[in-house]
Formats: sequence, structure tokens, C-alpha cells
Amino acid sequence: MPEVATDRRPVAARLAVATLFLLNGASFASVVPRYPELKDALSLSNAALGTTIAALALGSLVAGLLAGPILARWRSASVAVGCSVLLAADLVLIGLAAQWWQLAAALFFAGAMDAVVDVAMNAHGLRVQRRYRRSIVNSFHGMWSVGAIIGGLAGSLAAGAALPLPVHLGGAAVVLSAVAITTTRFLLPGHDDAERERRPRARPRFTLLLALLALGLLCAAAALVEDTAASWGAVYMRDSLGAAPVLAGLAFVALQAAQTVGRLSGDRLVDRFGNRAVARIGGIMVLVGVGAALVWPSIPMTLVGFAVAGWGVATIIPAGFHAADELPGLSSGAGIVVVSWVYRLGVLAVPPVVGLLADAVSLRVGLVIIPVAGGLIVLLASRLPR
Repeated sequence: MPEVATDRRPVAARLAVATLFLLNGASFASVVPRYPELKDALSLSNAALGTTIAALALGSLVAGLLAGPILARWRSASVAVGCSVLLAADLVLIGLAAQWWQLAAALFFAGAMDAVVDVAMNAHGLRVQRRYRRSIVNSFHGMWSVGAIIGGLAGSLAAGAALPLPVHLGGAAVVLSAVAITTTRFLLPGHDDAERERRPRARPRFTLLLALLALGLLCAAAALVEDTAASWGAVYMRDSLGAAPVLAGLAFVALQAAQTVGRLSGDRLVDRFGNRAVARIGGIMVLVGVGAALVWPSIPMTLVGFAVAGWGVATIIPAGFHAADELPGLSSGAGIVVVSWVYRLGVLAVPPVVGLLADAVSLRVGLVIIPVAGGLIVLLASRLPR
């Protein structure tokens, strides 16, 4: 009888963690299709919008290093749920923003909460994975992508129906908060290091730092692809390609849909071919997919290019987090904190740079940063285990 209970506990915890990932994806993606509307309502230029959106990355950067002490004080389960509720509630503030600085402040807080949630739910997900003794972390990130699709589609439909932002985002906040609270009872109890086996001897500190930095840059390149699609995909589709409002948000949705497929099938691919090979092929897909879409610009080509890129980066951030969390000499979640902070630092400057290039030349030129990120992924994939 005790064995049955032990077998069931990881299943319930796995579903709860998957739900938290889904909610996190939906929270962020609910706003993305409304960026063009926010841009018009606040009379922002491309550069001003990019700078305002950068507050999201700045908030995550400021709060990112606090995730370690927070997890040391409270368990990853409590932090993941509590900060998920605060992140959902912040959608109300985004919907009510009447000035650019109000939007920037709301995005700053969203980034801060997202950074802490990111570390907490990944740390707890890796706890569950240790109980399973096989790779399941990609499926969690796959559920994040499912949530992003749901949020992106809901936002696109709300934009097409001209639903007021406060109504749309206020309703989303209520639903997301309620579901997050229900996951509390199903997450794993006890200390976050409870499932760890005895770890090998720690590497020298400098070597360990270099390993974390390389993994952070790898994750930054993957996050840059996703972040640029989220921040500029709808604007590019509408302003450069003439897409209708209901279609503009589909660039991000296409990326997330393909990324979902890649993550839900990613655990099998990684077990068969290894993280390193899968990441290298993914980098090539980003380089070729978006590169071709920019050379031959059109709505269908752009949707295909972003979809190919989404599939390409599907397993990279989960692989980077897992590799960091398994480095010897670090407590549970510590490697994830550092890698998460490094990759968020890497993407902080991207929205303003793309916006400046868009105003100086064209948004099409600004998006060249995505194929460049694909090349960086190919180079840094060697830092992942075979």
C-alpha cells in the first residue's frame, strides 16, 4: 500500500508542475497580440515600444538573482504558486496602463515575478524528474508552449473582437490565479534537495563559472528567438507585411505551436540522439527558417519561418537548465538561478536594438538578429552533454 502512494505522488506532482508551466505561458502570451494596440494607444514609436518592453527583461534581471535566496527561505512549490498568482494579477495593471511609464512599470513587475517563477517551477520540475529517473523536463516546457498558444490565440481573438484591454486581461487574471492556487496540494512536500543522490566532487570555481556562463549564453540565444518573435512578430506582420489585426499575432502563435510539438517530442529525441546533437540541428533550423523568411518576405513565409525557428529552439532552454542543475558543488536551483540570470541579461538589450534598427532602416533588418542567434546556438551546443 505505501508503494502505491509513492508511485502516485510523482504523477500528481508532474501534472501540477505541468499546469504551472501552462499558466506561466498563458500569462505572458495573453498580452503579446495586444502590443500593436498598446503602441497606438500610447503613441509610441518603434524605439519607444522596444524600450518599454525592455522593462520586462530588466525586471527579470533585477529579481533573477533573488530567486536563490527566496528558494532557500521558502520551498520551490510555495514560491512557484505564490509568484504565479502575483504575475497573473499584474495583467490588470498592464490593461489599465494609460502612460508609457505605467506600462513599463507593470512590465517590470511582470518580469520580476516571471524570473522567480521560472526558477521555482524548473527546480520543482527537476525534483519530479529525479523521481521518474528519466527525462520529462521537455514535456513541462511543452506545456508552457501550450499555455502560450492558448494565451496568444485568446489575445488575437480579443484584439479581433476589439475587446477592451482591461476586460480581456482582468478576466485572464482571475482564471489564471484560481487555477494556480489549486495546484498547491499536489506538489512535492519536503526539502528541494530530498531527491538528490550523492553528488560528485565540485569543479574548480573558475571552471564552474565558465560552464554556467556558456550555458547561460546558449539559453540566451534560444530565448532571444522567442522573445523577438513575441515583442516584434505582431508589429512586423501588421506594419511591414500588412496583416490584419486578427492575423498579426499568429507569427508568435506559429512559433509557439511548433515549439510545443518539439518539446512534447523532445524527451524521446534527447534520449535517442543527445542534447548536443538536437541543439545543433535546432540552431541550423533557426538560421535557415527565419533567414529565408526575411530574404523572401510574405505572410505565409514568415509564419513558416517562425514555426521552423520555434521547433529549433524547443529543447535548448530545458537542456541548459538541466545541465546547470546537475553541475557538482551547487545546491538545488542554484545553477538554474545563474543561467537564468545570464540569459535574461543577454536578451535585455534586444527589444531596444531591434526598435532602433527598425526606425533607422526597417524592422525586417532588425529581425536579422534571429538568424544570428541560430548561429550562436550551433557554436555553443558543445557545452551540453552528449
